[in-house]
Amino acid sequence: MLSRAALLLGAALLPLTAATAQPAPTTPAPAIKPIAFTERTLANGLRVYAIRDTTTPNVSVQVWYDVGSKDDPAGRSGFAHMFEHLMFKATRNLVSEQFDRLTEDVGGNNNASTNDDYTEYHETIPANHLQRLLFAEADRMAALVVEPKSFASERDVVKEELRQNTNARPYGKLFSLYFPAVSYMRHPYARGTIGSLDNLESAQIDDVRAFHATYYRPDNAVLVVSGNFDAAQLDGWVDQYFAKIKRPATPIPRVTVAEPERTKATHYVVHEANTPLPAVMISYPIPADNHPDGPALSVLNAVLSQGESSRLYESLVYRDQLAQSAESVLDSKQGPGNLAVFAILAGGKTAAAGETALRREVARLRDTPVSAAELAEAKNEILTSALQARETAEGKGRTIASSVIIDGDARAADRQLAAIGRVTAADVQRVAAKYLRDQRSATIQYLPEDAAAKAPQNDRIEVADTVVVTPLVAPGKIEVVTPASAADRIAPPPPAAAIAAAAPVTHEFALANGMRVVVVEKHDLPLLTALLVAQGGGALDPANRAGLGNLTADLLTKGTKTRSATEIARQIESLGGSISSDASFDGSSVEVTVKSDQASPALAILADVARNPVFAPEEIERARAQTIDGVQVAIKNPSQLGGLVAARVALGDAPYAHPLTGTPTSLKAITRADIERAYAQAWKADTAALVLVGDVTPTAAKALAEQSFGTWDGSTAEIQYEDVPRRPIVRTIPKPRVVVVDMPGAGQAGVVVARPGIARSDPAYYPAAVANTVLGGGFSSRLNQEIRIKRGLAYGAGSSLQAGRLPGVVAARTSTKNPSAPETVSIILAEMKRLGAEPVSAAELDTRKAVLVGNFGRATETTGGIAGTVGGYVVQGLPLSELGQYTQRVSAVDPAAVQAAAAKLLDPAAASVVVVGDAKLFLPELRKAYPNVEVIGADVLKLDSAALR
Repeated sequence: MLSRAALLLGAALLPLTAATAQPAPTTPAPAIKPIAFTERTLANGLRVYAIRDTTTPNVSVQVWYDVGSKDDPAGRSGFAHMFEHLMFKATRNLVSEQFDRLTEDVGGNNNASTNDDYTEYHETIPANHLQRLLFAEADRMAALVVEPKSFASERDVVKEELRQNTNARPYGKLFSLYFPAVSYMRHPYARGTIGSLDNLESAQIDDVRAFHATYYRPDNAVLVVSGNFDAAQLDGWVDQYFAKIKRPATPIPRVTVAEPERTKATHYVVHEANTPLPAVMISYPIPADNHPDGPALSVLNAVLSQGESSRLYESLVYRDQLAQSAESVLDSKQGPGNLAVFAILAGGKTAAAGETALRREVARLRDTPVSAAELAEAKNEILTSALQARETAEGKGRTIASSVIIDGDARAADRQLAAIGRVTAADVQRVAAKYLRDQRSATIQYLPEDAAAKAPQNDRIEVADTVVVTPLVAPGKIEVVTPASAADRIAPPPPAAAIAAAAPVTHEFALANGMRVVVVEKHDLPLLTALLVAQGGGALDPANRAGLGNLTADLLTKGTKTRSATEIARQIESLGGSISSDASFDGSSVEVTVKSDQASPALAILADVARNPVFAPEEIERARAQTIDGVQVAIKNPSQLGGLVAARVALGDAPYAHPLTGTPTSLKAITRADIERAYAQAWKADTAALVLVGDVTPTAAKALAEQSFGTWDGSTAEIQYEDVPRRPIVRTIPKPRVVVVDMPGAGQAGVVVARPGIARSDPAYYPAAVANTVLGGGFSSRLNQEIRIKRGLAYGAGSSLQAGRLPGVVAARTSTKNPSAPETVSIILAEMKRLGAEPVSAAELDTRKAVLVGNFGRATETTGGIAGTVGGYVVQGLPLSELGQYTQRVSAVDPAAVQAAAAKLLDPAAASVVVVGDAKLFLPELRKAYPNVEVIGADVLKLDSAALR
């Protein structure tokens, strides 16, 4: 679900650190060039926006409807979202799931989302398929088929989505149910978008038809086409397919409820199962997104939690070590919204202490103006985030569509960015004092379940009885659409001539010290991503030091010989940039993205953190504690824990078997000497590579690289670990096992079937990649077809091929209600076996190869995506020439090669089965098939060795 804040600021909040005062920039941040578009409105009321970009071989088609969860009928919460699912079923001229045939099967993608205010459907496809998608979108707007079988199936799928994202995921109820419920007394925004199981169960098929007739009409929709197209041709197709859709005479129901001013603070305490650490959230009402105070609130939100020097992180996470994470959310809408601050507390800390700290930071904003440096930094961060949101055709289209639906003005996003540039420190303080007063707050303390408590533990958090909702009134006689006969069905038009897609073109050179530099030019936006990669990752972790490579990488940005962690954060963010460090099993990296005019100072900081880390003891302890807390959260999620257990079971003690981020036991064992040795082993100039992507020429890139890295030592001395057992590179493949991890009260079961795979350099990689995609890659894959589409057993099912410098895991997985776990295990095993026993048809093979090619193309649309792809090739030891051969090598895979790869890598006889969930609900049935199943309690599970005990 997307908000205006997410589009302006970027939804992801980075790992954060603290701030020291820095001088404000002497020059204002440059304005972003407005998105160029054309607009027109058809006679039936459909609003059409077109954004032409001939530099891409793709086109994005988006249809946004002005209906969301606030419009859910009385007694039908979650209805708008459930209807979103049904829009992918049959129409008069399209069979069920044909949208996937028209998108995924040709190398595109499609999806949808439901928000409080809107439901949007989007596709990105090769540009020669544009006419076909316009035909299809018009057909489901005008002639959706709603029939009992697909209605029942999708209702079951939505129930599984609720169990997965709300019931099973830690803090799921806090964000999806409790946050909206405490925020409104009258407005229907109080109801969570996902709804409730009871309301979903009570929905009837006639309700669905009435909902479509009421809201899915041209005068309630926005069509945005962005990418490579001919403008006149687009107009003709839109007229051909959409103009003939009738505009109903009945008015569109609108929510006009006014939310009363909150004048008295509310406070709730709840205890919930599967809560690893206490959490606290405080929300404050704010006005609609188009209110004049919106820009100042956006800046306030950025000051609070955008970047590593934000106030919440600096005080709660970094300085006081009170919280594992601390963030804010600007949830602005068509109507009244909320600004919420929240923290997940560190181990041993209390929600009460977290609440006090959050209120202290809010009071600082009310009482004292933000500094000039903070103000400039927030504006630069917003600017860079907005540029990144506009890197793709889909991103540009989303910006326009959201502006129309939320604000009623296609130019709203550009106008808000301009207004943000004019925000003053006084404006930020004024809106803080106006909206973030204590008496306007609603607070939730979200605590772990207390099994010893005898009295009721929870304050009651429910949608208030005073919330105004209305029943759905059918708009007169509703036509029941049925599929056209084979003779009458109109087929989608054929695709046009394909537009060739180009792989990234790399320019490569080496510095005198041996450091490799790779440059990819991309001049459409003034952005630059710099990624420095090193040949050392989690695979080098000693046997009793799991997580060492990851912890070492994390600490690179936490202090150098000349900069503290707070100074690194403040300096990079004052440029509007962000810096992050990471590790995979094969390598480590540090990445920075900035506006291209800030490349030189940004590269200087990047070089400093890579070349001169100090690994201060206090920073090590801080990072260790935060990582342990993060691990504790992850292992409370049945799906995540299932993946960790499956890797251990399938690979034993091989290099990729242990958790990359470590375990509480292994993390506590890591010493500063371990970290210094891991750094010295990995970070050397002659084995590192700098990847520069964006608005830069090879000549300028060479000057930047020489300036920042030319004097880096090229030593290749091997560092040995003393008295620390090394992890063996080659081991005997472990025998298959069936393992159940019992997590009483788990809202869902995580199911994983896994076995050892191959290395990325293996000649069988491309056939294996195609076989994996047939099995579980994409919505139309066999696993998703069998588990979600046909049976409604899960929100999704898929498979993955982990192929690095060394062999990883081939895994198929899903999450399902606990009693269904044995059934999903049998389905996964049957599909794995079938793929190796029967040849894949040429038609199915072509669609799965298109998925791989399309995914590769979309991964290389942005500066960050290109840098990540190139960096991955570098750490895996692959020649960069293979980037340009990717499409050809995938296309060359034939059915025989796929069957051979599947027979070798997907044979279920060599696979282990892992189920994590409430064992009492599935173990008796699972034991019938696997009498020797191992059952391990989640509370005694040990991931430090293959024994798991």
